Amino acid sequence: METDLRNETADGSAVQTAEFIVSSARLTELYECSAVLRRTRARAEEIVDEARALLAEAEQYGDVERAFTLRDHLEQARGKYCQVLSAYLLICRKINEERQEILRVQMDRDRRSGLSGVA
Repeated sequence: METDLRNETADGSAVQTAEFIVSSARLTELYECSAVLRRTRARAEEIVDEARALLAEAEQYGDVERAFTLRDHLEQARGKYCQVLSAYLLICRKINEERQEILRVQMDRDRRSGLSGVA
């Protein structure tokens, strides 16, 4: 019976370790995605600024046809920027959720092993 209990504890520990590795890998992937989206967001912001400047220039010179086209381009750029920003915010929320879950599991494991969390 004592051997069964040790095996069960060892198996539980192995499962917890595997779950931690998977969670850590998932968190790493989320961080990598957020880095890509952060760069994409910055570039999308630059594109919106460039479109705004081109539109202002066309309006300043009275080029109505060009201004009409550039206004449409500016709205498209703003829409794409909003999509990238939404994706970036979603990834940031997922990162926070994953980090909280990892901490929760670690605290549960520490509590079960008799650690109080107070140093």
